[in-house]
Amino acid sequence: MRHTLLVSLCAAGVLTVSACTETADDVHRKLQDVNVVDESNLSDVMLTVADPNEAVKYFQRSIEQSPDRIDLQRGLATSLIRARRVEEAVAAWERVTEHPESTDEDKVELADALIRANEWDRARATLNTIPPTYETHKRYRLEAMIADSRKEWSKADSFYEIAVGLTTTPASTLNNWGYSKLTRGEFAGAEKLFAQALRQDPTLFTAKNNLTLARGAQGNYTLPVVPMSQIERAQLLHTLGLAAIKRGDVEIGKGLFKEAIEAHPQHFEEAARSLAALESSVSR
Repeated sequence: MRHTLLVSLCAAGVLTVSACTETADDVHRKLQDVNVVDESNLSDVMLTVADPNEAVKYFQRSIEQSPDRIDLQRGLATSLIRARRVEEAVAAWERVTEHPESTDEDKVELADALIRANEWDRARATLNTIPPTYETHKRYRLEAMIADSRKEWSKADSFYEIAVGLTTTPASTLNNWGYSKLTRGEFAGAEKLFAQALRQDPTLFTAKNNLTLARGAQGNYTLPVVPMSQIERAQLLHTLGLAAIKRGDVEIGKGLFKEAIEAHPQHFEEAARSLAALESSVSR
């Protein structure tokens, strides 16, 4: 028994000596590694589910402690976009692109921020600094939007087509492309693109609304056959009514407004106002 106890004590002693041979620097490094993992997880949370303004404060505090870390600078810029503080976001992305570790993707994000700030020429100039070999969905979606703003329709179509091919979730890009066609007056082409967007994402209400607009612009006043809630049905009937009024089909528009009011599960104030305004103008 004593022999067993002695062996156990010796083993414990060896472990103790082994542990003591680990330097303070080794321990500090390991603790730093743990902190980096924890911080990375917290940063992910801040960039996804946290309140955007709280995320901004978090990254601002973190940058004060580690001003050279580009990941924190990116986090701040992204959080400012989420918080809709666009001018500050532009400045933040500019600082990121000036960092020695910045990438072409950072320039794409700066261009996105500039478009949100309505600085289209600067956004175009920023994208022009990126080599054509850098091909991502977001880069070409922004290129398409800029071409749209310049009414360079063939360019826009080409860029939208490339962007759609570079993503597995093209619904929002197809919706943007359709809206581009809608503003040009190419209603049939727009209708096809909105329908494609909804096949990719049947929940995308903006595409449902735009599809309804495209159909209404062609004099088709029936709702598209797409999944919709009762509230969405009412909203789409209201949109269709507005399209009918725009085409001069006043009585059809009035009927659609009444349908919208009846279809809505609660009081549909917007449709009620539209109908009242229409009846008031007709009675005059």
